[in-house]
Amino acid sequence: CLDEEGKVHEFGASWRTEDCDDCSCSSSGIGCCTSYMRPVDYDEEKCESIFNKETCSYKVVEKDDHSKECPVHSWVG
Repeated sequence: CLDEEGKVHEFGASWRTEDCDDCSCSSSGIGCCTSYMRPVDYDEEKCESIFNKETCSYKVVEKDDHSKECPVHSWVG
């Protein structure tokens, strides 16, 4: 399999992309999906979600004080 970056992967191989997608190679081609969950049910007026590419995860914090985390009631991924 040849990925978007031009790298060749053997059948049965799996890897994580720079954009935090988990991919695998099979005889039918490459399949990818996100490796992270996205917050969907939180106070969007008071809080904001911030994505960390190094940990491939979201953190939901108060807009006025990023040191304070906000409760998240639902995640999708």
